[in-house]
Amino acid sequence: MQSLGQNEGSLSCPQGCCPTLLFNPPPPQSQNTTTKPRNSSAECRHSFVATTSSYIFPNTKFTNHESLPSLHESFGEFKKVYPQYSETDQVDHLRAKEYYHLSFSNQSCLDYIGIGLFSYYQRQHHHDTSKTQLASSSTPLSPPQYSDIPFFSISYKTGNLKTLLLHGGQESEFESAMKRRIMKFLNISENDYFMVFTANRTSAFKLVADSYPFQSSKKLLTVYDYESEAVEAMICCSEKRGAKAMSAEFSWSRLRIQSTKLRKMIVSKKKKKKKRGLFVFPLHSRVTGARYPYLWMSIAQENGWHVLIDACALGPKDMDSFGLSLFQPDFLICSFYKVFGENPSGFGCLFVKKSAITTLESSSCAGIVNLVPDRFLRQSSEDKCSSGNCKQKPLSSLQDQELSSLNSFSGRIQTSEALKVEESCELQIMVAAAEPKKGSGSVEAKEVVESLQNKKAQHGENGGFNIECRCLDQVDSLGLTMVTNRTRYLINWLVNSMMKLKHPNAAGEPLVKIYGPKVKFDRGPALAFNVFDWKGEKVEPVLVQKLADRNNISLSYGFLHHIWFADKYSEDKGKVLQTKEGRGQGLTTNKKKDRDKLGVTVVTAALSFLANFEDVYKLWTFVARFLDADFVEKERWRYTALNQKTIEV
Repeated sequence: MQSLGQNEGSLSCPQGCCPTLLFNPPPPQSQNTTTKPRNSSAECRHSFVATTSSYIFPNTKFTNHESLPSLHESFGEFKKVYPQYSETDQVDHLRAKEYYHLSFSNQSCLDYIGIGLFSYYQRQHHHDTSKTQLASSSTPLSPPQYSDIPFFSISYKTGNLKTLLLHGGQESEFESAMKRRIMKFLNISENDYFMVFTANRTSAFKLVADSYPFQSSKKLLTVYDYESEAVEAMICCSEKRGAKAMSAEFSWSRLRIQSTKLRKMIVSKKKKKKKRGLFVFPLHSRVTGARYPYLWMSIAQENGWHVLIDACALGPKDMDSFGLSLFQPDFLICSFYKVFGENPSGFGCLFVKKSAITTLESSSCAGIVNLVPDRFLRQSSEDKCSSGNCKQKPLSSLQDQELSSLNSFSGRIQTSEALKVEESCELQIMVAAAEPKKGSGSVEAKEVVESLQNKKAQHGENGGFNIECRCLDQVDSLGLTMVTNRTRYLINWLVNSMMKLKHPNAAGEPLVKIYGPKVKFDRGPALAFNVFDWKGEKVEPVLVQKLADRNNISLSYGFLHHIWFADKYSEDKGKVLQTKEGRGQGLTTNKKKDRDKLGVTVVTAALSFLANFEDVYKLWTFVARFLDADFVEKERWRYTALNQKTIEV
């Protein structure tokens, strides 16, 4: 392996300044204060890319996984190239104190999408406190305890979205407090938007599709370079209601938006002010990490489109730089999970601009949920047990994953003989419904409603219910600049290092193919890639995911589609396109319906604000093991010897 140069430390200043130029920090203190300041964003971005490409393993290719530099050596060089990474040490301290389970399990979680609510420390403290309270109860409770579900669970309700938005509905103080905390975190004003809890991201998209007036505004235009269960559900529902679904296309192989085609679909040749339809726009790809110009939202609005912003793939503080007051989309969707690396269940959020409510149609919609604090569930259980009726079954949290295996999580309550969900547009409460008996220990539905609506725990300055969302508080404390810079350094180091892995044959074929942006200053903290063997054949993403999981690395896999190939890439088109199931490779077709089914399956990795250098280094060294032509077979035999199931290739 060629050693790194000795001058990187002194030459790393340009990129060290660049990451913070966009956020207008205080003037950097350096020895070159007399030189002309760098005030060009374009120059900043160019300098960042040039420095990353030139000083991370310069003029080096790795053909053997055993020749990779150690973690210690790699981290030392990383900090020379990105000296401002040390300014994010606060995240490492936070991770060690509040998310220590990540170190104990030695698990690198690179498959979380969304925003965390609570810390692991907070969850464990809640769990231990609940166990103490249960143990001190005069009447022992049957296991498992309800504290296994941290803080809240959800209950489904059906109803009319438009009616709920226009007239509101009863909600518990717990829900009101959670709404206030989330809207404050996202910088969304209650004066401008109404917020609805949904079971997950998919439910939020379906709610809009079920209520949007596609009879009069017929078009649905989406901008996704990957297949999403949520978007597919919206398209299916919308087409049944008379919509004409269209999609943007993305140029091979960096997957940039085909601007000319998208503009033609957006811009109206007619001067009438009639609304054209619904424009669904993700601020960046949760699979490839590609960020899209916000200008598309303005163009759509100027041409009579309602705009739905998908903010699910944003970093935890990216809404601070979005400029919601400037664009004012009609709808916005995001998702939250409970605890990073431990409990992915949670809920989705649908925000509807109040001025857009009247455009919606009345329809019965599923997917709206209520949040039920687990303190109420425990109290309900204690009341039942004190009367000798402990038939209530435990609630459980289930994951609702997207087909693309990207996490769109929901906490789901399973009903039992002892529980039922009252389904209406009013406040939905989990009640004990297995023939309730009148007596000192019974829980009547009316009493439950009154208890949940009137009982107050902690009170803030305004007399409202306070909820400590420790993860949100921590991200607020860290701030946009620190969170963004940290993930920027890590993802670009990973991308650059992946491209240094080459097969040891004469051609020196790359081990890894990266889809979407490569090294780029403003790319998102997500990566789509595939691994190829020395023959040039793709290793199936599901196999890579399984092997990674056995090495304590959590990855996902997705399906890239709507890919446009220029004439010079016609040969690539025949080689790479296939169905999700892996069939049809080499197939080309002129039928739009068939073309939409073709794409590229990929491995995906997403970095959270808690990711550290060890996480990306571990992924890099794992992928490098595929340089060994016998790696897969060795893994198969190893697990066979341990009497474990073999991996199906």
